[in-house]
Amino acid sequence: MSMPVSYAPRTLGAFVNGRFPFKKAGQGSTNFEKLGGRKLLQDGGGDYIVVSNIVIVSQDGTGDFSTINEALSMAPNKTLASAGYFVIYVTAGVYEEYVSIPKNNKYVMMIGDGINQTVITGNRSVADGFTTFNSATFAVVGDGFVAVNITFRNTAGGANHQAVAMRSGADLSTFYSCSFEGYQDTLYTHSNRQFYTECDIYGTVDFIFGNAAAVLQDCNIYPRLPLSGQFNAITAQGRTDINQNTGYSIQNCNIRAADDLASSSGSTQTYLGRPWKLYSRTVYMQSFMDSLINSLGWHEWSGTFALDTLYYAEYSNTGPKSDTSGRVTWTGYRPSLNETEAAAFTVTNFISGDDWLPLTGVPYSSGL
Repeated sequence: MSMPVSYAPRTLGAFVNGRFPFKKAGQGSTNFEKLGGRKLLQDGGGDYIVVSNIVIVSQDGTGDFSTINEALSMAPNKTLASAGYFVIYVTAGVYEEYVSIPKNNKYVMMIGDGINQTVITGNRSVADGFTTFNSATFAVVGDGFVAVNITFRNTAGGANHQAVAMRSGADLSTFYSCSFEGYQDTLYTHSNRQFYTECDIYGTVDFIFGNAAAVLQDCNIYPRLPLSGQFNAITAQGRTDINQNTGYSIQNCNIRAADDLASSSGSTQTYLGRPWKLYSRTVYMQSFMDSLINSLGWHEWSGTFALDTLYYAEYSNTGPKSDTSGRVTWTGYRPSLNETEAAAFTVTNFISGDDWLPLTGVPYSSGL
């Protein structure tokens, strides 16, 4: 697989007295680690992230638990961010587990040792009798979930059709320096507000899909080699009503072929997206589009379905296939937003990120 582009080392660093050096609720603050020279867990006001507890998962028996699900069984039921994050540090290893975080487990923060170091993997698929929804290796519904430095993987392969690596229906969910690896339907952004930054996303058919209001910022998007006769569609956004405030904002991302697609001699076509539902909405802004993207940009779902009702748009993109002069001519497609129109899809305006992202300590850009 292609490696991430010029990002800082993705490791957490050492412990302090056997625990992470966070500020704990009701206690004094202490020094804390840095990630690649950048403070990992500090909010915009300079205060430390408050945590309620920290547990360690390690397969060698040196932690508090040997599996992620055992650690999650200790997560408290709470409703307020002020109670602090329940932090699960998952040390390096390949964890063959199916993980589900329910709605009553809010503000869980899961930190690994880095992409391809801490790996959570499964192989459920529609071909094996699971629904797309239930094929997920990792699923989260509890509000305020944060994941850092973890690979989420589904190894079912393209021949088994829909096979989800990550499904998030968690409001205010945040993913920083994570990798999502699969083929068809890799990343299921099911619902609510979500933010992804400095993440790597691999797949083939509709591999970023769902009906969340999601911003992907500074991510690497890697279309892979699909099955013979298939084309790649990066997104399949599922807005079903024009009044829903959902959609995808893909900002300052890099779209390049994964190694298997880049080295293939075939003629695989790759598109920015196709309309899964009637009011599908996706905007690409300030992103790099490499030569793998078909000049039409977008692909229909079925005949003329949704071509007049969708909202697809582009703004200030770069790269060999960012030229919109040869794009589709659908009524719902906007080849060039102006700055005011594009600003509606920023972190500040689209997902109200300034209200909740500072609590996570994750870096982000609020505007264009």
